[in-house]
Amino acid sequence: MKNTLLIIIVSLILFYPMIIKAQEEEEQILYYQMEPLDDSLFIHIQEELFIDPPDPKAEIVVDLRSVTDQTISVKGSLYPLLALKPETRARIITYPFKLNLEETINFGSVFTRVLEKLRFKNIINPPTVFQISPTLGYINPYIQIMGGERFGIPLKKDIGLSIGFGTPYSGALETNYTEASFHILGAKAGVYLSVDAMTELKGSENHNNLFVTDGIQMSYTIPFGNFFEIGYLSSSSEFSASLLRKYLENTGNKNNIVRNPDGTIKYQPYLLQGGYVNWEFRYPVKILGALRSKFYAASFVDEYHIGFTGRELTLAGSVFDLRMDYMFNSPIRNNQFVMDISVQKIFDYWAYSSIAIGPSFIITRLRGSGIGFSSFFVNVRIKVGTSL
Repeated sequence: MKNTLLIIIVSLILFYPMIIKAQEEEEQILYYQMEPLDDSLFIHIQEELFIDPPDPKAEIVVDLRSVTDQTISVKGSLYPLLALKPETRARIITYPFKLNLEETINFGSVFTRVLEKLRFKNIINPPTVFQISPTLGYINPYIQIMGGERFGIPLKKDIGLSIGFGTPYSGALETNYTEASFHILGAKAGVYLSVDAMTELKGSENHNNLFVTDGIQMSYTIPFGNFFEIGYLSSSSEFSASLLRKYLENTGNKNNIVRNPDGTIKYQPYLLQGGYVNWEFRYPVKILGALRSKFYAASFVDEYHIGFTGRELTLAGSVFDLRMDYMFNSPIRNNQFVMDISVQKIFDYWAYSSIAIGPSFIITRLRGSGIGFSSFFVNVRIKVGTSL
């Protein structure tokens, strides 16, 4: 009964502001911030104002309260609205995603103002063309230093390259897996190898790590929309005696092995050997204005995953990345939950919209059998090129 009541209370707290906002009366808003949900319009506005380079997620504030002195502010710099072409001004005035800056502020606003800015109708939208293409879906301008989607470089539309640090599902300081692949017409082929730089930064709770040597991997996206990918991964080298000592023995302060009282092994890292059939079923969708986001279920090296990943989500004027992955039914490792939250608009100039930074952590069973953070680190994502 207590659990049911708690669920109801939490649900009301989370969804009541959205429902109220969805039913708000339509009114003319004369002083507002444009929510950064239309990259092309934001870039077009800045190009007309000779702002170089344009920032697709810039803070833009429009003031129409004075008939004779209407202005637009871009990242704090003020311009007359008449400096823009009539077509652009019309798009700004009729822009549907506005944060009303004339709203009434009261003593309760400290708790409710951010929640009231939510737009229920913007929570979920159809995916972009690149998200649903089986041959172009690999194109990805975001490069992340640990885990997540691969950084995809188009050479000629559906022909390109990709690289990734960590597996698509791994978290901070979890694995030494690094891959590079070639893409053509939905097919991918490449190699993976071990890079121990990240895993060596962590001095404890390494019993749930994934360690690899090197090998090949390939996959193919079924050509009926970008929703199902199937592939194969095979190791080429075995772990040498020195690597086994490094990854398994309790040398230094690593403590990679957790033993039972009788001396038998209770927990140990997953040493990847042999061949594996991998697959991912995904549903690309546009969440909170994200230009690249999806829900997925996957099997990778005989471990099952479900999760969500989204790039440049927009909520109440904030722009951030969010990744959540739950791994279960592993041949050797404990179940774990991975989460990344990376926030934009922290740095200045070109890094204002290009770099996102934030915490990345893993929750799993610890050495002492309790549940907690086995890994906590800072993850960085860099956006190279234009939005897709």
